[in-house]
Amino acid sequence: MTDLRIERVETVLLDVPLRRPHRFARTEMNAQPVLLVFLYTRGGAVGVGEGVVPAGPWWGGESVETMALVVERYFTPILLGRRVDDVAGILRDLGDAVAANLYAKTAVEVALHDAWARSLGVPVHTLLGGLARRSVPVTWALGTDPAPAVVDEALAKLDSGMHTSFKLKMGAQDPAADVARIRSVAEKLVGVASVRVDLNARWDLLTSLTHLPRLADAGVDLVEQPVPGAEVEALAEINRALPIPVMADESLRTPGDALRLARLRAADVYSLKTTKSGGLRATRAIAEVAAAAGIPCHAGTSIESPVGTAASLQLACTAPSVTWGSELFGPLLMTEELLTTPLRYADGELHLPDGPGLGIELDLAAVRRLRRS
Repeated sequence: MTDLRIERVETVLLDVPLRRPHRFARTEMNAQPVLLVFLYTRGGAVGVGEGVVPAGPWWGGESVETMALVVERYFTPILLGRRVDDVAGILRDLGDAVAANLYAKTAVEVALHDAWARSLGVPVHTLLGGLARRSVPVTWALGTDPAPAVVDEALAKLDSGMHTSFKLKMGAQDPAADVARIRSVAEKLVGVASVRVDLNARWDLLTSLTHLPRLADAGVDLVEQPVPGAEVEALAEINRALPIPVMADESLRTPGDALRLARLRAADVYSLKTTKSGGLRATRAIAEVAAAAGIPCHAGTSIESPVGTAASLQLACTAPSVTWGSELFGPLLMTEELLTTPLRYADGELHLPDGPGLGIELDLAAVRRLRRS
């Protein structure tokens, strides 16, 4: 029998350039820092997981640098000598050693599943219970740029046939000016594409109730997280007031959060991210709470490389409640390909790769080229 015990843990930091600056409500980035965690078993299997946050610690409180430190100093002593199929036991012990730090835990948890699945010669989705689908639609995220630039980028994506839905970032400008910008974009896209907006938790309740109805009137299909994550009651009030769906992201990190949101009917859609929730198993649990409550899910992004994107895709393809598509566009935004065979984007969807584990193989030359010294 293959020896599943972990004999070595390796962390690698990358900086992957982007095709254009990607702007959020509070920051922007020209390159995406990525932490890769490799687990080597005594039987020869190697699993990889990714730790990544969008543009640094402003969103989730972690950075790739803090993740690497936590993995190296606190997680590695727990991991060495353990079997990669002891996922529940390892996660319990990691939680006992380090509170929170869900992004760092995701990198390890995904690597455990990848190594275990490769040892068995099966894809990760087999370990998660099997497939509900083999591909997911992909929404393209647009930044906080002026309306003409946003429209040009969206129309180019439409013409290419790659995307038919778009999410626009808000929250960096005065609310009235921001709404006017989005309305001018929506006017050009309504009827030919789905338009969604993401506030990244930048508004308060009154601002949201004042301005969001104008976006609904302009044809915007969905509003993501207008208020800070802790303000779940405010999110529920906004959800009741709007005729279009509200999606929870910053308010949703754990299965407990999912249950609270469901009880309050605070969101019509849940944004799932393996990164923010601590890995595949916790994210699957959130999807199951959503399914029980009749709430559809969307596979969100932290601008992952192909490694994290493949992990999120494996999860999304196993969860029946993921019926609102995805935002797994991260690799398309990057100038460098990290895989020997790229993930397949076609007909507006991201398609599940074949093969064991995550179904991908890293281009080690690209990893060496992008590795932070």
